[in-house]
Amino acid sequence: MDIRVISGEIQQHDTDAIIVYLFEDQTPHSATQVTNQALGGALTDLVEGGDFTGKAGQVAVLYPRGAIPARRVIAVGLGNLDAFDVDSVRRAAAHGMRKARDLKAKRVASTTAGTGLGGLDATTSAQAIIEGSLLALYNYHGQKTDDAPGELPEALDLILYDESDRAAVERGVNAGKAFAAGTVLARELVNLPPNICTPAYMAQAAQEMARSAGLKVTVLEEQQMKTLKMGALLGVAQGSDAPPRFIILEHNADRSDELDTLVLVGKGVTFDTGGYSLKTQDGMVGMKADMGGAAAVIGAMNAVAGLDVPLHVVGLAPCADNMISGHAYRPQEVVTASNGTTIEVISTDAEGRMLLADSLVYAARYKPAAVVDIATLTGSCVIALGSVAAGLFSTDDQLRDTLMSAADLTREKLWPLPLFPEYEKAIESHTADIKNTGGSKGGVGTSAIFLKHFVDYPAWAHIDMAGMAGIEGMGGDMADNPYMPSKGATGYGARLLAEFTRQWAGQG
Repeated sequence: MDIRVISGEIQQHDTDAIIVYLFEDQTPHSATQVTNQALGGALTDLVEGGDFTGKAGQVAVLYPRGAIPARRVIAVGLGNLDAFDVDSVRRAAAHGMRKARDLKAKRVASTTAGTGLGGLDATTSAQAIIEGSLLALYNYHGQKTDDAPGELPEALDLILYDESDRAAVERGVNAGKAFAAGTVLARELVNLPPNICTPAYMAQAAQEMARSAGLKVTVLEEQQMKTLKMGALLGVAQGSDAPPRFIILEHNADRSDELDTLVLVGKGVTFDTGGYSLKTQDGMVGMKADMGGAAAVIGAMNAVAGLDVPLHVVGLAPCADNMISGHAYRPQEVVTASNGTTIEVISTDAEGRMLLADSLVYAARYKPAAVVDIATLTGSCVIALGSVAAGLFSTDDQLRDTLMSAADLTREKLWPLPLFPEYEKAIESHTADIKNTGGSKGGVGTSAIFLKHFVDYPAWAHIDMAGMAGIEGMGGDMADNPYMPSKGATGYGARLLAEFTRQWAGQG
């Protein structure tokens, strides 16, 4: 979509549709008030007639009949002023753009929203408008043989009333585009079928993104992983004919000596059969999304580059299939991770933590200030939290609080969970240092304690995003979220991690 910041007054803009915003039970304000006056009070009539109240998600369409140059006016509710926040704008923009698409409008104009009564600054409002608009219009056509629908709307003009706000609004526009691009990339990767989205494909996609975004990229192949003694990762990968890949993305690689380093790690199991601890037929459906953590990291790194975050940020995406063959690893085997820790394999379906183990060890070479891993890791987390939030474990309060703040702003929800030392008992092994699962009881906690054995830096956080990668089965506000797709991948984690890096850098 072509996005422009244009000076002027929205009621004078010649376009297919203009979008204006109203708070619930409030008189039209600011740009909406001016538009209402140009329409001869038509918006007031709509409200007083009870046809439109400004309730969140409510949309109405007016036809000016020559009163203003625009062919349509789309009024969108912002909801109650007391409950208003930045996500109210993100959602309202999404509702407005979806309605514009339904009306086949090619060119749309909008103003910022919530900068008056809502108290938002121009940058935050502009980011939310662009982010919500672009994410709402995402459509995955996949491998269907018919022609993909054309992109509508084709253009969005953000109208600037005060020229002194231009720099602030343009910062918001650029940020919104960066967040949306990272999320769309994550959605695309998760939506792809597993015969296409192999470890090699993931590496290729990361390389293409890195070249476009200006990131340094390195891809380790199987022999290099053997040299690094990544026995946990390679144990999972050995059952598949598709060789593993270990993707390394770096932002500000040339400034690593002068900037703080953050490392983001994402689980990239491109398909999970469960191995010899075989999943059920129904349980295997959806396992193409078991690389959602890696997709989130790749998407986040795209956004980090677009935002030009003043940190050295490293993204690690270990990618492998978990398959069954004569070469596949088996229950009760013992493998050795790259830090020398021996692991007894109790369940071959507890494979994601094996990939993360070697990746967390690898992260230490960057001497990071903090490391965050993200993974569709345990069914136990879904049982605990449903598909409403991801579980968060952290060894550091500042890291936890920064992630929670980022989650609050992006609405990619997190809920803190404990790293109780008592979980260690569950993963004691008779034949190795630890075993890879402590059983179904407390499974989300024991998986985090397992990962902690591979952590050697000041601050680490683990995000269990099981249940968050796909929209199907989600409840609450995620299911009704207008900037989420109706089917398929959510792109969860890309915006969360990118916003986390901004806040860690003091930019949030």
